[in-house]
Amino acid sequence: MTASSPHRIVFANEKGGTGKSTTAVHVAVALAYQGARVAAIDLDTRQRTTHRYCENRAETAQRRGISLPGPVCEVFRGESLEELEEQAARLGEGMDFIMYDTPGRDDPFARHVATEADTLVTPMNDSFVDFDLIGQVDAESFKVRRLSFYAELIWEARIKRSRATIEDQRREMDWVVVRNRTGYTDARNQRRIDEALTELSKRVGFRVSHGLSERVIYRELFPSGLTLLDKGHLGELGTSHLVARQELRSLVANLKLPVPERREELDLQASEAA
Repeated sequence: MTASSPHRIVFANEKGGTGKSTTAVHVAVALAYQGARVAAIDLDTRQRTTHRYCENRAETAQRRGISLPGPVCEVFRGESLEELEEQAARLGEGMDFIMYDTPGRDDPFARHVATEADTLVTPMNDSFVDFDLIGQVDAESFKVRRLSFYAELIWEARIKRSRATIEDQRREMDWVVVRNRTGYTDARNQRRIDEALTELSKRVGFRVSHGLSERVIYRELFPSGLTLLDKGHLGELGTSHLVARQELRSLVANLKLPVPERREELDLQASEAA
């Protein structure tokens, strides 16, 4: 993979129910609205949540006769890493980003794309059940005792990536732990998780970002495939919708993804049109 290849964004967590697919789809749509060309591969062949969301989005666009920016999405149905890389090469041709949504379980394809990510996004709910994926804490002090297998896997992948030569043109892996549903935890639990994440981030080198707390709103949008960025197609919005939209925008900004140059051109054109 070279610097001219699409930037690989991987949404991965071996635990289900953390908001991987919801976060992945909304980040992909946000990038598309910024002028980026985005492809997506859904590795969860059972639930296919990301792919289904994109199908619903395409159906809504056709039914209403409107244009809805978004990713080109496919489900991976192969049986080897070679097939996965071939699909990624084909789908990623001419793209700025290629995004992977992974299943909420241990999976060899998910491990592969996670270790090859340019940006690895690990959504988690604010609980020590989810925290256990990346680290184990002491039952009394809540201090981090050890890294989990998953954190060690990513740590080793990042070390391997850092050893790549300039000739390889490999990007440094940016690991971002995204805290979803922070509004549903009490202050003491939130403080303990804050401290544990801060301690572990110093060991492993990931960044922490707040994610999506108003998840009920996002689930309501799934049947239509719409997102909170589709202004003008959502009808009347309440305060909670506006808060959720701001959360999404803040998350996309915190991911610090490389913006294609033509975004500036699109922004300039929009400014001149206004």
